[in-house]
Amino acid sequence: MMKNDDIEKVKKITRKIEGFLTEREGELLFSLAKDCKGQGVIVEIGSWKGKSTVWLAKGSKRGKKAKVYAIDPHTGSSEHQKQGEKIWTFEEFKKNIEKAKVDDIVVPIVKTSEDAAKDFEEKVGLIFIDGAHEYELVKLDLDIWFPKVIEGGIMAFHDTTCWPGPKKVVEDFVYRSKHFKNVDFIDTITIAQKVEKNSLKDRIRNNYILMLKNLFESVDRIRLPRIMRSLIKRIIKLLH
Repeated sequence: MMKNDDIEKVKKITRKIEGFLTEREGELLFSLAKDCKGQGVIVEIGSWKGKSTVWLAKGSKRGKKAKVYAIDPHTGSSEHQKQGEKIWTFEEFKKNIEKAKVDDIVVPIVKTSEDAAKDFEEKVGLIFIDGAHEYELVKLDLDIWFPKVIEGGIMAFHDTTCWPGPKKVVEDFVYRSKHFKNVDFIDTITIAQKVEKNSLKDRIRNNYILMLKNLFESVDRIRLPRIMRSLIKRIIKLLH
């Protein structure tokens, strides 16, 4: 992962923003956004209060400055709902985006993923899917946004090692798909490059990475000392 002054500055900013993204995952998003070739915009499904948005926007500013479309109804996913309590995160999101000085490149869309997709006509070079985590809704996000991603574009999915919905979707429709190559995972994020049709070599590699991912997840279920689990995970990371 990248280690420089830019990354350290983004870390200081995002540590003050509530969210569920690790710094390693943030660095990945920064790198992916920076590497966008400018042939498509960046889309984020599920912005919450802007932590991942800032990482994407800062990365984009270091690259081709592709617009970041931040899509979120700002009423919280099912796991955020509490009886009698209304959730509205848009004002805090805007404040965090402005404070990070990325409001010039971020385009908020206060809609559900499904509603936003209906009128979205831009080509997508990178999409980060971190919306509702139920299997049917993650699968819907994949289905409605996949056609909008350019050939060679990147799709990234959050929480694919710790939530049943995202985990099953990427295993069934990304790792085992003929339309993705260079599939990989960093912490809980799975990333994949869209292609018209992958090769046999691509499919073998994708299945190898899936095996490593499953092994990585199983380590936490084994009764071993923490230092041993950490060592095994480190070795798995070195294998891909």
